[in-house]
Amino acid sequence: MVMVTRFAPSPTGFLHIGGARTALFNWLLARHQGGKFLLRLEDTDRARSTPEAVEAIFNGLRWLGIDWDEEPVFQFSRASRHAELAQQLVESGNAYYCYCSPEELETMREEAKSHGASPKYNGMWRDRDPQDAPAGVNPVIRLKAPQEGKTTLTDIVQGTVTVNNAQLDDMVLLRSDGTPTYMLSVVVDDHEMGITHVIRGDDHLTNTFRQIQIYHAFGWNMPEFGHIPLIHGPDGTKLSKRHGALGIESYKDMGFLPEAICNCLLRLGWSHGDDEIISIPQAIEWFSTENLGKSASRLDFSKMENLNGYYMREAANERLLQCLLEIIGEVSDEKKLRLLRGMNGLKQRSKTLLELRDISTIYTDNFTAPNIEKSSLEVIGQTLKKLEITENWTEKSLEISLRGLAAELGISFGKMAQPLRSVLTGKKITPSIFEMLCVFGKDESIHRLKIALNRDVCQ
Repeated sequence: MVMVTRFAPSPTGFLHIGGARTALFNWLLARHQGGKFLLRLEDTDRARSTPEAVEAIFNGLRWLGIDWDEEPVFQFSRASRHAELAQQLVESGNAYYCYCSPEELETMREEAKSHGASPKYNGMWRDRDPQDAPAGVNPVIRLKAPQEGKTTLTDIVQGTVTVNNAQLDDMVLLRSDGTPTYMLSVVVDDHEMGITHVIRGDDHLTNTFRQIQIYHAFGWNMPEFGHIPLIHGPDGTKLSKRHGALGIESYKDMGFLPEAICNCLLRLGWSHGDDEIISIPQAIEWFSTENLGKSASRLDFSKMENLNGYYMREAANERLLQCLLEIIGEVSDEKKLRLLRGMNGLKQRSKTLLELRDISTIYTDNFTAPNIEKSSLEVIGQTLKKLEITENWTEKSLEISLRGLAAELGISFGKMAQPLRSVLTGKKITPSIFEMLCVFGKDESIHRLKIALNRDVCQ
């Protein structure tokens, strides 16, 4: 049997970071087993589902590198099929028409509360003759759920979980306006899409027990379920807006690389020994449900930045240049060449693309000659002369030459490097002097020193 997993978000907003982890786990499980990963948009909430949210989900998954194997299924388009199967359950005696008014349902809830019980439907129309139905009332269809005994789930993550059937009422499958409910739609779609395994948040555990009863009513085989704990913030509470960004696109905007986010999400609820750095190919090779954890994981933003720094250092310079240009816009060909030549040094000093953007201004900003302190004029002048006669323009030879000059002048190299750094870039914190000289090249480096010296002479 081919394994088939799915990701089924509601397109009512951005791709939540918790949803991204769910998609990643289901995708990795399918890829590890050589199975299929499907995408379903549960867009039955027509008031809140938007094309923009659908596109945000597609873009977020693509950015993370998560692909799907068939055309996405839009749940709303299958509403007539869901309604048809609800009617079949009535015909088989596993569901029934309920004609309760909103006032009667409210009375039931209040009565249950007064007895300290959870508010639920009391089965008023479960065994009544439909001929008793009030005129002009459109009924809902309710599942005739078992009232006695227990329902047991053998969960991939949680183990054996059991609930008393008395805790669950006869849920609505089809509303009075003929629209199906979430519970019915999910079961029908999972069955007809051939889903074999479902990994999702443990906040769905109660839903699963309700859905199990629908599977039994239809006589269908169930997928295997695995319920993973939700992601918590650094303080141990459920991840929320107060902890920071919740949508995947926000992390992209913050300058994170997708492989770093995937690595971070993978480690939130799954493990492979003590490995912290796990590439996507490794994750596909190693992923199994046995290593999914039962305990909630905390999103550690500093660890996420450190992971991103690792992947920045490992990334190809050409790729980082393209990422950088997407942020800063187009620059001249000469500046592109400088950025590419300087990328090895820039990425060593950057944990995010935004930090890379900030530090890369030394190679993209238009040059403005800074003021040179009088005490440094002689040093800069001597440095210029040394650079003009330097033939072998490499970091190693430049270092030997300039350190030798500092010794000749009887000063520490720092007394030479700091004013030289300022003259070349106008900044105090930069990559090494020798690296920058090579990035700028001999002509541009000498040009900048001459302009700065001439400026101070003129003043």
